[in-house]
Amino acid sequence: MKPKILVVDDEPDALEVLGFKLREAGYVPVFAQDGARALAAVRAERPALVVLDLMLPEVDGLEVCKLLRRDPATAAIPILMLTARAAEMDRIVGLELGADDYVTKPFSPRELVLRIKKLLARSSQADDPAAHLRIGPLDLDVAHHSATVSGRALTLTATEFKLLEVLARRRGRVQTRDRLLQDVWGYENPIDTRTVDTHIRRLREKLGAAADYLETVRGVGYRFSANP
Repeated sequence: MKPKILVVDDEPDALEVLGFKLREAGYVPVFAQDGARALAAVRAERPALVVLDLMLPEVDGLEVCKLLRRDPATAAIPILMLTARAAEMDRIVGLELGADDYVTKPFSPRELVLRIKKLLARSSQADDPAAHLRIGPLDLDVAHHSATVSGRALTLTATEFKLLEVLARRRGRVQTRDRLLQDVWGYENPIDTRTVDTHIRRLREKLGAAADYLETVRGVGYRFSANP
């Protein structure tokens, strides 16, 4: 079955253009023009990914993102935000709330479809399908995209899981922010390294007692320590 992509935007022209491009790329677009309808569509359609504009009537995009991440049934669905170029704070808050990536308006439909493909690939890809990564209390089941700390299950987005997996596989080695943006997000020309910082902060909160494994190397990037 073709993956369903929910596009949430209150601009009919944007929905028309994106719908055409998504069908052309082999996806089934589903549309919502406000936050309330978006939440209903997620539960009814179970999309593979949500493209979410932040400026919405009724319930805004930030609130939609927050509610989707709070619900275990929708917490793992990748979310790609659409933000106004000037709304930098909204972008940062959106990432803090659990969005996986963002595209600024005005945007290229072709770039948006490429970002969607990369996010979906990140959700299903496993470098070694049979692998378990066990480091101290942390257990990563790569094949099933699940993680536990001391037996406690973690609710991670696809991006958070991929970031944790990349750092854990390269434990002991410092990873620059630009390198992580290339290897986790697929950015060819990294520009906004705060995306990495925001996801690291969220990961530390979720890891709890195992947060000390994620070390900040000032002025360089991050390292997963074998002996925190």
